[in-house]
Amino acid sequence: MTRKLAAYAAGLLACSSFTVPVFAQDAEAPEMPEMPDASQTDNSVIIVTATRRAQDVQDIPLAVTAVSPQQLDNQGVDNIQEVVAVAPSFTASNAQVASGSVVLRIRGIGTTSNNIGFESAVGIFIDGTYQSRPGVALTELVDLERVEVLRGPQGTTFGRNTSAGALNITTRRPDLDEVGGFVNAGYGNFDEISLQGAVNVPIVENALALRVTGAFRQRDGFITLVDETGTPFDDSNDADQWLVRAQLGFETEGGVRGRIIGDYSKSTSSCCSPIELYQSPLVTGGAYAAVGLGANGGNGQPAVATTPFEAGVFREALNDRVASANFAPIVDIDNWGLTGEVEFPVGDSADLIFIGSYRKFESNETYDSDFTALDIFNVDLIDLELETITAELRLQGEAFGGRLDYIIGGFYSDEQIDQSVDFGIGTDFEGNFAALLQGALGPDPLQLFTGVDPAGTTNTNRFQQSAQSYSVFTHNTLEIARGLEFTVGARYSWEDKEGGFTQTAVNNQVCPATLAALDAIGGADPALVPPFIGIGCFGFTAPADLPQAAALPLPRTFQENFNDEALIYTIRLGYEVSPEVNLYGSFTSGYKAGGINLDTTAAVGGADPTFLSEEVDAFEVGLKSRFLDNAVTFNLAAFYEEFQNFQVLEFTGTAFETFNVPLAESKGVEIESVIRPHPELTFNAAATVLDASYPEDCAGDQADVAIVASLCGFDLTNAPQVIAIFGGLWEKPIDASTEFFLSGQIRIESDQRTSTQGIVPPDAAAIAAAGSLEAAIDAAPLIIADVQDGNEFINLRAGLRFNDGAYSIEGFVNNLTDNVARGVTFNTTLRGSGAANSRSAFPLQPRTYGVVLRARF
Repeated sequence: MTRKLAAYAAGLLACSSFTVPVFAQDAEAPEMPEMPDASQTDNSVIIVTATRRAQDVQDIPLAVTAVSPQQLDNQGVDNIQEVVAVAPSFTASNAQVASGSVVLRIRGIGTTSNNIGFESAVGIFIDGTYQSRPGVALTELVDLERVEVLRGPQGTTFGRNTSAGALNITTRRPDLDEVGGFVNAGYGNFDEISLQGAVNVPIVENALALRVTGAFRQRDGFITLVDETGTPFDDSNDADQWLVRAQLGFETEGGVRGRIIGDYSKSTSSCCSPIELYQSPLVTGGAYAAVGLGANGGNGQPAVATTPFEAGVFREALNDRVASANFAPIVDIDNWGLTGEVEFPVGDSADLIFIGSYRKFESNETYDSDFTALDIFNVDLIDLELETITAELRLQGEAFGGRLDYIIGGFYSDEQIDQSVDFGIGTDFEGNFAALLQGALGPDPLQLFTGVDPAGTTNTNRFQQSAQSYSVFTHNTLEIARGLEFTVGARYSWEDKEGGFTQTAVNNQVCPATLAALDAIGGADPALVPPFIGIGCFGFTAPADLPQAAALPLPRTFQENFNDEALIYTIRLGYEVSPEVNLYGSFTSGYKAGGINLDTTAAVGGADPTFLSEEVDAFEVGLKSRFLDNAVTFNLAAFYEEFQNFQVLEFTGTAFETFNVPLAESKGVEIESVIRPHPELTFNAAATVLDASYPEDCAGDQADVAIVASLCGFDLTNAPQVIAIFGGLWEKPIDASTEFFLSGQIRIESDQRTSTQGIVPPDAAAIAAAGSLEAAIDAAPLIIADVQDGNEFINLRAGLRFNDGAYSIEGFVNNLTDNVARGVTFNTTLRGSGAANSRSAFPLQPRTYGVVLRARF
């Protein structure tokens, strides 16, 4: 695999992240801090609640990236996926569905989430409430106090344990004293229209207030959909969503305070359409044309790579942003919830805090699952209902004259999943099979063999799961000597899951007929058996529990239980060398629950449909410092994380494979720096140098399992070895009430794998022909197809602020150079096999630009 580490490392000191500081008062903050506006003078203090206490981020012995609302605005961050613009250790990708294929990664660690049974390795907490799936949190980021990216396993302070890290998002609390609010309106290319706003109204001064927030966004899609002739007929990857959130904040004379939050969001954004990067030789060799499906096999987009070695053509194909389909994706998502947060004072030095929530997430999605203009295989409907209840109670406070900070708490969650998937076989399904057989049995091989036309075959697969999680946790920090603090935290969790797969409707006649025909000929031609079973009894549409399932790879229904319990803990030592310099070292044992593979193929061949829990041992040392009268902030963290039973989900082109890899590693160095050479200038630097990979011995005693062994020695998915961001902000007063500002940022990423697919290393002959192992790897077809070349993304924003910032007009451009990149690469469904399989990818967002008007009152 191509390595550009040295070249990127050489430029590391010049690369950074534009991070406008979160402005806060220098005074001691309350447990639920109000964030003052940006007019305050001490901009070196960043108050966060990453440890469930309001602390200066420089005093926390933990790797945390804190992001202010101003920073989110400057970089055009509208949802959690775009947090990548401000946090170099954080990456995000999305695949074919809006609700269930969002993958978040921290330090290269994440969980592919096409399977609704998988939990995310990166936890998302909004106002202290755990969001059980990333898709649930894909609403507009608006009216926030801050976003915190916590790097490394979490669990002794937050309500749910996570193995990779967490996003802690806090919305702006109601102000009990003043009427206020804001409104933003924007227009951009792709006819994007956005509107955001909030109004705050005290109902009883100093006691009760209402804050209502709303957001609307609509934008045309940036992927053009064409039919098999190349004629455009629609677009995809658009935006059409809105959000409303209402909060009641309160505080009594006795010190009881809290808020009740209700929110509702709606999205009909179509997501997502992939672009074919590499055509199967079956297309270029004329197999599709021979059976009457056209010379390009239903791919109406411009020419793509015709050999695996035409890597440069991948970028060209992505640049066209044209995808073939027989219809556009259809999405309808309703997401609503209630959250209650109450803080009770207990004596003079402790508080009892309760956070409870209820959330209902419903989505209906339809898409062309073969991703060509042929009518081969469709997901007619994914009907998902996700219902989650959480409750957290914790006592936190101080003891021994303030030398001990403690948290003792408990957490409970109840999640109910009900997902029905309607699959349908189209009119070109049999012709596609004929092409896969290279026309050997004519244009209608299934009808010739079975007498049954597969077109119109449908079925409904239903997946249900009931999951409960219980835990108790504690987190304690003791000052054992002046400036020396010792932290110990622990959590014990119990996980109970019950779920399975049933088939509620099926009219498939072709599969039983295929099996009967194969039985009639007694397997006379063994070469016919695998393709006819694989296509005639295609796993997503085949009837479940046929008698032949005892011996053949056919779907089986199942109902399983998963139970687990685990103790995780953290030990940390922090030392304040001076008020400006802090050192720390830590060890954390982390955990993410296993579960049940909610897929039609999970029990094929009598396989166990459960997967193991993921465990991690994480070591970290760090430095946090300020100097030159706080004009410079410099933070450094070095880490090593070893994962056992790392959870992987892989799409092979015909099925999803779920398995645990015995060993995976993430190690590296993170740098964050802020430089303020002048009151009008701020520069920021941040970079992550990362090695997230499967070790050579990753298979352990599963060395005989090819799908696991093929991963050993390669990088994890979407884990570039270097991510570096450089940014700057210039704020120039023009007169007493008018200010010009200019901000800019460049994010640089080195090469990265974009697929979870295992890669078979080159054999001795290939190595000899290439001259070296590295050269052979660089020339390997699937490696070229899977590796996204290094990229850079440039964002710029400039504008004028009037009346001390009460009004502003801004112009922006994101991805200035219109750089093309892909987030996920995969085997195109039913489009070949092995190295002959077509490869497709989901592209990232192109250049966007526009203007925004802002007003606050």
